[in-house]
Amino acid sequence: MFKLFVSIFLLLLPIQVLASDCQPYVGEEMKYHVGWEFIDAGSATMKVLKTKTGYRIQSLAKSEGMFSVVKKVRDEIVSEGICRDGKMQSTLFSVKQLEHKYKAEKKTVFDWKNEKALYTQNGKTDAYDVPAGYLNVLDAFFLLRDMPMQKGHVLKVPIFDARKLYDIEVHVLGKEKIKLSNGQSVSCIVIEPKLKSEAIFSSIGTMKVWLSDDKHRVPVKMSAKIRFGRIIARLSQYKKAGVRVKW
Repeated sequence: MFKLFVSIFLLLLPIQVLASDCQPYVGEEMKYHVGWEFIDAGSATMKVLKTKTGYRIQSLAKSEGMFSVVKKVRDEIVSEGICRDGKMQSTLFSVKQLEHKYKAEKKTVFDWKNEKALYTQNGKTDAYDVPAGYLNVLDAFFLLRDMPMQKGHVLKVPIFDARKLYDIEVHVLGKEKIKLSNGQSVSCIVIEPKLKSEAIFSSIGTMKVWLSDDKHRVPVKMSAKIRFGRIIARLSQYKKAGVRVKW
């Protein structure tokens, strides 16, 4: 729907470790009901998988029903990375977008050993200087989930996204209770990422995320302003390592 840190230790020789050491969310599967204003718009899924070298995050958002007539959406995102010194390091960010009349394929390969990123859009590739340790926007989101959060905190995360190298500012707004589809109320931490590039569903930068206020930090609700209103995604199902969790 979707720039993380560099510390001085990144100047040292990198050591690759197991994916679980930096990606505690491996095994997650999340499904969301997506609405546009007061209209059922579609669905979204997100999975976190372990690979031979690290981890992969897969996300799919698609419109359904009458909303597809107004604005057909098929957004596929793949993020891959490894662990260096127990920290996440993005290696790939791939996006396939179909949003009404807009269609694009974008891919970023993070050549972190040479401090470069190769950005390809519609067959054209450009190289950019990107220090090791910078993340893509989806990896940044997962890193944020594992960070300490207190009301009033402003978290800054360096990322490379859509040819841009910058720090995302994430404002911690406070806590709020969210009622799920099963009627259960969940206490959440509300954060507001300040994006400088378009994210999933062509977000124009105004986004809020509600994370469960527990050790899991599950994204229970996400809201993003788009060109024609507001998209809201609400968690409908959550699994961890194949086990369905009741919320």
